[in-house]
Amino acid sequence: MEKLSFYDVKLKKKFDADTYEVREKNGRFFAVTKSPAGAHECWRVLSKDQAAKLKK
Repeated sequence: MEKLSFYDVKLKKKFDADTYEVREKNGRFFAVTKSPAGAHECWRVLSKDQAAKLKK
C-alpha cells in the first residue's frame, strides 16, 4: 500500500503509515489506521479519486 501521512489529534503528532483501511462514511472517504502510541484510531480524509486508487 501507498504510505500516507496521518495526524494523531490526541498526541498532537504526525506519523506515516502504510497499513490502513479505506472506509466510507456519509458519502466521504477516509483512511483509518491505529495510532502508533495508543489504542485509538486515526482518520484521514481522502478524495474519491484517491480512495478508488487505494482500494485496488
